[in-house]
Formats: sequence, structure tokens, C-alpha cells
Amino acid sequence: MKKSIILLGILATSIGLSACSNNTTTSSATNSSAHSGHEHHKAAVADIREETPGADVLPQFLKNQSKDMKLVYLSVAKNRELLEKIPCYCGCGMEANHKNSYDCFIFKNKRNGAVVWDDHGTKCGLCIEIAAKAMLDYNRGKSIKNIRKDIDEKYKEGYAQPTPTPSL
Repeated sequence: MKKSIILLGILATSIGLSACSNNTTTSSATNSSAHSGHEHHKAAVADIREETPGADVLPQFLKNQSKDMKLVYLSVAKNRELLEKIPCYCGCGMEANHKNSYDCFIFKNKRNGAVVWDDHGTKCGLCIEIAAKAMLDYNRGKSIKNIRKDIDEKYKEGYAQPTPTPSL
């Protein structure tokens, strides 16, 4: 588990530069240049969804992805309670009907234990950044309420409207 936390930390730091935003009027060169060519939010129907027997079996769309990306997906599956309380600021609330950060990676958890994964997170550095930061902070003992407050504060300007995640 400690190795996972370290890898998530490295991943969260490295992807900060590749995060996207739907707000094209932002003054941040990093946000607008990283978002360039990233129109998946307008084509949410193009997101790949794949069912596996459980949260420990990754979907085939991750087959050619990095170990870090696979680690994020596995970690998200283990942190549903946290990530369903964390909004995403990439614009997926409006464009893909997501309600929270968890939805960027997992479309549905079935009663029989099967998981329907969503490849949205593979295409958006901001989705990964928010989820990884939240999971890192949670594993370090930070409360969900404080993590949510930090995420909301960090992304309140220069990013798309947050997902309609209910207040804590």
C-alpha cells in the first residue's frame, strides 16, 4: 500500500502540467495548452465502457496504458466512498453527466460485484489529478471534508463548472 501511495504522489505531481479545463478564457497557459485538442467532453458518448467481473479485474481499454494509469483505476475502485464526495472540474458534469470524480473512472457498480469501467479518466489529466490528490490526502489521514474544501478552493477559478456533487 505504501508503494501505491508513493506512485500516486508522483503521478499527481507529474500530471499537474497535463490537466485540462473547459474554460478557454483562463489566463493559465498550462490549462489552455493542455486542453488543446481535448474535446472528449463534447463527445461523451464516445467514452468506452467495459464491464469486468469485479474491481480487481481491469478493463481491456487499459491494456496499453501505463502502470501508473492502471494503478489510478485500481485505487479509484477502492476509494468509492471518498471519490463520490469529490467533484471533478474538467467539464464532465455538463458534457458526460458525471456527478463526481468517481464517475470519471467507473460508470456503474453492479449488485453481483461486476464493475462497468469508463475510459473518460484515461483522456483527461485533470480527472486523474483530482482523484489522485484526493486519494493521497485521504491515505495521509486528511478528512473527506477537508479534501473537498481543498479541491473546491484549488479549482474554483480557471476551470469548468464542477460536477453536481452534493455538499458535505
